[in-house]
Amino acid sequence: MRPLKTMTAYLVSLCLVLSGCVTSGGSGSSVGVGPQLSSLFGKQDHSGDPGRPKLDVVIPVFDPGLPEDETQYDEAGVWPELRRAEANRFAVKMKEALEATGAFGAVRVTPDRTATGDLYVIGRIVESNGEDVEIAVEVLDVSGKKWMDDTFEHEVAPEFHKNIRNEGKDPYDPVFAEAAKDIVEELNDHDTAELGAIRQLADLRFGASFSEDAFVKHMKMDSGRVELVSMPADDDPMLRRTRAIRVRDQLFIDGLQAHYQSFSQEMDGSYSMWQEQSLLEVVAEREAKQKAAGEAVIGVLLIGAAVLAAAAGARSGSYTGSSAGMAGAVVAGVGGAAMLSKSFQTSDEAKIHRDALNELGQSVDVEMAPQVVQFEEKTVKLTGDAKEQFGQWREFL
Repeated sequence: MRPLKTMTAYLVSLCLVLSGCVTSGGSGSSVGVGPQLSSLFGKQDHSGDPGRPKLDVVIPVFDPGLPEDETQYDEAGVWPELRRAEANRFAVKMKEALEATGAFGAVRVTPDRTATGDLYVIGRIVESNGEDVEIAVEVLDVSGKKWMDDTFEHEVAPEFHKNIRNEGKDPYDPVFAEAAKDIVEELNDHDTAELGAIRQLADLRFGASFSEDAFVKHMKMDSGRVELVSMPADDDPMLRRTRAIRVRDQLFIDGLQAHYQSFSQEMDGSYSMWQEQSLLEVVAEREAKQKAAGEAVIGVLLIGAAVLAAAAGARSGSYTGSSAGMAGAVVAGVGGAAMLSKSFQTSDEAKIHRDALNELGQSVDVEMAPQVVQFEEKTVKLTGDAKEQFGQWREFL
């Protein structure tokens, strides 16, 4: 009988232990039916919800982050032509990173922030030298509400370009992937109703750019923010007309994407080479500076030792002590002077590295061939670069 009671006690204990494992928190604690544990309620990932509106994203060409004073370019280590090229390329890289998440609708690069969209990703280049890349990203919806304002940085490993597995990869990609991840997290903080209101507001704001009287009454504007108050009926003639115009506008901007993508692809070869060479130059310049600083310190210490030796010899009062002190001063002084001279030579090497970096910048721009566009039996010829043609197109509309 006692063995039976013991066995029963063991079984009860085992059940209690197993029960404790099941009811403890964690991903395995979810039950198929009934109320869930409080620990399971947190930030939800809505990206796979088919009924959830997908916002269209506008990414204006990045701010190149150039100092206002052109004389500061060299001091800041900035190469203006290359930075302007990167401003276009970085916008394309941000577009690709956001598209890879699958969380958004159309993601479009535009010449400026006047294009119509639901969400705006405004970028600025803080640093780009082949080794360190840093971007500032501000995200706002069409109401003017700021979702995010943050900086993202990445340091390229010295051995990146030596690894054959990285062939064809951009060493800067991680910084854009990280920014896209954070933007998606911000997106998941907004429910379906909020996203629907943002899309409606985008329609109204586009319409107001053609007929302010017809649409501004549906919005409340205050301190740089726009709030949706009401919506016209879906069959409202003016709303239907402006929606048709907006579709045409989106098609025009879609056409710009091929030019920005082509520009980025044309940069690939020379830009990849610049990234690799610039990384080597930055590392070499840093090592040269460290080497120069170390040699300068040793030189100063040796000269200091020479002065002390000479003073000690003079105080000894004996010919031998004085001679030894002077000899020590000469040896230390010569050694110190030699080290300082070498330091200056090494500093010249560092300057050569800086000059080499400056020569790597190339002057490039996004050019577009003239094009004739037609809308509602009217035509116009657009000329100039992407920004100029975009401005002419908006004036035509």
